[in-house]
Amino acid sequence: MSAEWLFKSETYDNCNCAVNCGCQFNLPSTHGYCQSAFVGNIVEGHFNDTPLAGLNWAALYKWPGEIKEGNGKRQIIIDERADEAQRVALETIISGGACEPLSNLFSVFATTCSEFCETLFLSIDLEADLELRTARVDIPGIMRSNGRPIINEFTGQPFHIALARPSGSFEFTYAEIGQGTTSVTGDMEMTFEDSWAHFCVHHFNQDGLVRERSRLTAWLDG
Repeated sequence: MSAEWLFKSETYDNCNCAVNCGCQFNLPSTHGYCQSAFVGNIVEGHFNDTPLAGLNWAALYKWPGEIKEGNGKRQIIIDERADEAQRVALETIISGGACEPLSNLFSVFATTCSEFCETLFLSIDLEADLELRTARVDIPGIMRSNGRPIINEFTGQPFHIALARPSGSFEFTYAEIGQGTTSVTGDMEMTFEDSWAHFCVHHFNQDGLVRERSRLTAWLDG
C-alpha cells in the first residue's frame, strides 16, 4: 500500500552562492560548485498515521560542480525528540522516498548525490522568523548558522525582496530572500559567509509540491 503523507515545514536555507542563486534563476552557480544547508520546523505533517508536526530537521548537501552534474554528498539530521516511527518517516521523506519521482526537492537532489552519510539524530536548535528573514541554528558539534535580511546600503534598513514561483519549482511557491553565514563540521565540512539565504514554506505530499498560497504572502493583502 502506498504511503500517504504531508510535510509542511517552515524552512531556512543558506547556500554558498551570491544573492542570485543559480538554482532559482536558471543560471550557473556563483563559484562553480554548490553547498547548501536546509533547516526546518514541521508545522503540519504526518506519514500515514505517524504525526510529524513540531519536529525539526536538517539536510546538508555538497556538490563538487553544478548540481546537475551530480556526484553530490548528503547528510540528513533528524530531531532527537522523534520516536522510532517518526525517525523512519522523516528519513524516508528527506531521502526522497515514498513519492512520485522528481516531484519535490528531496527526490530531485537524491538523484544528484552519489554519497550518503549516516543519518544523525541530534538536538536541532532552530529559531526563525520567516517574515523578518532571520534565523539562528545550532546543532551541537555539527552546524551553526545565522540568517538575516539584506540591508539597503543607502538607508541602512532591511531590503525586502522575495521570489515567487508560479510554476516550474519543485521546492516552493514563494520565498523571502536574505543572507546567511554557516559553518558545518564533521562529514559535511563546509563554510560560507554573507551568501544567499531563503526562507520558505516547504509544502510537499506523496504527489509532489502542494501549490497553495503561502502564508508569507499575507503582506499582499495589506
